[in-house]
Amino acid sequence: MPGVDVRFFEDERGSVPVLDWLDELRRIDRYGHARCQVAIQRLALFGWDLRRPHTEYLGGAIYELRIRVRRVQFRILYFFHGGGAVVLTHALTKEQRIPEIDLARAVARRRAFEADPEARTCEKRWNNA
Repeated sequence: MPGVDVRFFEDERGSVPVLDWLDELRRIDRYGHARCQVAIQRLALFGWDLRRPHTEYLGGAIYELRIRVRRVQFRILYFFHGGGAVVLTHALTKEQRIPEIDLARAVARRRAFEADPEARTCEKRWNNA
């Protein structure tokens, strides 16, 4: 079971959207935060071998981590780059499908990352989230 290095997308302002969201989630829903942390750990441990129900391919090289907490579906969108996985964005939905705007945001961030991986990689480690 090959693990992967999990990295986080950093935007041009130096903001790391998923880590910012996880910080906020920790304050308002500790259980949801813990479940998201476990999902990211699972991605780090299993990488490409991670399958449903934990992950799903969405298209455009984008995958989603699927975390159900009560009636809410947390989604963490990522893609594989080199030997690692890059976490791009998050989404919340009460439905089975991810909103198109969230998928479009992930694709745009993937392109920005691929254009300059060094500038778009957050230096913080995911377990510090």
